[in-house]
Amino acid sequence: MDPRPNGQHWAKNVDIAGYCALDNKPAFKLQVQEVNGRWYLYVAHLWHYGWSIVDVTDVANVRPVRFIEGPANTWCIQIQVADGKMITGLERIGEQGWGGDPSKPNAEGIYIWDVSDPENPKKQGHFATGGQGTHRNYYDGGRYVHLTAAAEGYSGRIYRIVDIADPTHPTEVGRWWVKGQWTAGGENAAGDVSLHGGPYIAGDRAYLSYRSAGLVVLDVSDYKKPQFISQLSFSPPFMRLFGIHTAMPFPNRKIVTANSEAIREDCDEALCFAGIVDVSNEKEPRLVSLLPTPAPPPGFPHKNFCEFGGRFGPHNQHQPQNQKSLYQNDNLLFMTWFNAGLRIFDISDHLLPREVGYFVPPIPEERRGLLPKKLVPQSEDVVVDARGYIYISDKNHGVYIVKASDEVMKGTA
Repeated sequence: MDPRPNGQHWAKNVDIAGYCALDNKPAFKLQVQEVNGRWYLYVAHLWHYGWSIVDVTDVANVRPVRFIEGPANTWCIQIQVADGKMITGLERIGEQGWGGDPSKPNAEGIYIWDVSDPENPKKQGHFATGGQGTHRNYYDGGRYVHLTAAAEGYSGRIYRIVDIADPTHPTEVGRWWVKGQWTAGGENAAGDVSLHGGPYIAGDRAYLSYRSAGLVVLDVSDYKKPQFISQLSFSPPFMRLFGIHTAMPFPNRKIVTANSEAIREDCDEALCFAGIVDVSNEKEPRLVSLLPTPAPPPGFPHKNFCEFGGRFGPHNQHQPQNQKSLYQNDNLLFMTWFNAGLRIFDISDHLLPREVGYFVPPIPEERRGLLPKKLVPQSEDVVVDARGYIYISDKNHGVYIVKASDEVMKGTA
């Protein structure tokens, strides 16, 4: 096992199974692929330009495979792996303390890689979006990639669909945007309306998390002409800038788990939310329940997580995306909550979700990134492999690998 930080952690129904130090390069987004009985973790880094591959077949003794250099002065924080391909996002670095240099050039768009040899990716193509590049994208195999992307002549990011049947010459086949974003077409600027993504595709439906514009449901039976179905706003009463960060459908249950993103540290913002949307009538989606707010565990040194420092609030969900390498369960929701770590919710009753497990990592021993201002845990992404191992990234830690109890995974906790 990679040496992990010492110090107290807090957990309920969750045990540590392994740790990836990542050569002191903290991770952001994570993906898993199983090939011929071996399991690989693909890592998009937060403070370093590039991506890592780690063999996690034995989670107690992980094997770093390689670090792939990415383009300079560019966020390489987004990654998707499916069907023997890897899609890596390229984005201009945010200007609020994230370490980018606005006076220097950056790459943008996506790189398309062949990862059929899981330890030796081969770059096949580049789709350039223009502008700021791409943020959270979606790829579940086949010939189409669904992008949260900038586009020339538009304000904010929009939804763009790209055909990678020939990965050396990717081509856009369709796009959709909220009215007001197409400034070059004479529409009025839409302010903070921007697709945060990633788009989540379920059959012929796309579910878009469109920040202050809320949840948008599209008919994508024809990728060339996405059609609007419905929209649900969450702001007010909840925070506006990232009014919705993630929207993940459970088609068999006709629900969508949705959440905003905590942005400011020390809870200095309007209330975030994480909840469940009923889409049984997809033309009139409705918020029907909220996930319980994480409370400090026994022995925690603060009366609430706001006092702990850093961001407190929902961020990323485990997204199975129909991948055989990823854990599939319509009754469990795995979500990172920044300084409250990983939270696991039983959503078998979508009207009464309940927390059944959590893992809050130790306070980092050293600063590896510029944020948060106070050195505390900041759990970023979560992905669960088909074996049930849960991978959690952090701004200043390596990747923790944890395992929930059998009772949690079986729904009896």
